[in-house]
Amino acid sequence: MSRIPSFMKSLALLTAFCAASIASAAIEVSDWGKTSDGKEVKLYTMTNDNGMVVKVSNFGAVINAIIVPDKDGNMADVALGFDEVSGYEADSCPYFGALVGRYGNRIADGKFTIDGKTYQVTKNENGITCLHGGKIGFNRKIWNVETKENDDAMILKCTLKSPNGEEGFPGNLDVIVHYILPKKLNSLVVLYGAKTDKATPINLTQHCYFNLKGAGADTITDHVLTINADKFTPVNETLIPTGDLRDVEGTPFDFRKPTAIGERIGQTDYDQIKLGNGYDHNWVLNKTENVVGKNSEKFLETPDATLYEPTTGRVMDVYTTEPGIQFYAGNFLDGTLIGKGGKAYQFRSGMCLETQHFPNSPNTPNFPSTILKPGEEYRTGTVFRFGVKED
Repeated sequence: MSRIPSFMKSLALLTAFCAASIASAAIEVSDWGKTSDGKEVKLYTMTNDNGMVVKVSNFGAVINAIIVPDKDGNMADVALGFDEVSGYEADSCPYFGALVGRYGNRIADGKFTIDGKTYQVTKNENGITCLHGGKIGFNRKIWNVETKENDDAMILKCTLKSPNGEEGFPGNLDVIVHYILPKKLNSLVVLYGAKTDKATPINLTQHCYFNLKGAGADTITDHVLTINADKFTPVNETLIPTGDLRDVEGTPFDFRKPTAIGERIGQTDYDQIKLGNGYDHNWVLNKTENVVGKNSEKFLETPDATLYEPTTGRVMDVYTTEPGIQFYAGNFLDGTLIGKGGKAYQFRSGMCLETQHFPNSPNTPNFPSTILKPGEEYRTGTVFRFGVKED
């Protein structure tokens, strides 16, 4: 399967670093309650030299918090979520901070065919589509987590075994995800890997909801977004891509130049805005040569997307090996979910930038393949880099 080999070679150093045997040190591990069926849940806290904090749970490999400074040095948690694991376990949780799999995004009718055999997987979205891996996806599993650290970074190595037939997907799948927090840079690196003993679709992603003003702030519509993409994949009424690639030129989907999210999100006379109740679409990234440096002073070049919040000055650059990115503008948040600190998450108070292969790729031959076969190795990488922009 195509995974942009040149960039993946450049990730080899980080991957080797993750695989090395390094003693656990300053990463804080705390008890975080139990699941409804009595499984113990842990919360892992990584803090770098700049004060950036990333909290991850072994439940769902969920990112519970990302705490970064604004232009005045004030710290805030920019990731939506819950104070307790029960919030993430509830059916009402819209994948806050989740590690999504086996297949991020949608598969039409929950069906696909591999080598002449048709598979039926769980249709967990309105009984129509398979969304984010099915009813019990990777976001609801207890992951095995190991902690590692050296002079340059802190690492959480998260592993999971998904048995053949789980949610209807073929093959025994071994998954490994590394969350890496460099000590000198305010960046969160996410490296994904997997192997299978039977051909199967795979499309792992991180489903963090961001609000750069802070989790629980009113809206993300004033955030300024840039996406390095000339095309996107239009959808039908069930939010399944039609298979076409549509030019962003002259549409509300043109984010090639920095544009406030709220500037055109209300243009319901445009068919895709109406169908998605706003933005909930996959952009086809204009891929360039991304480079991981040999030291922590230079990660990647040419962001695939940039998010900027003017009042705080916070900036988040997104770099990925993936060919697409799903921009979801929190269209279905409605104030009923009570998040961290007792704050209600209102309409469009959070947004996602999910790096991915395209939705419904197993049923769309002209999309890049998401089929992983025995003997192959699934490897992708994404970096979320945080900074500030002065007035």
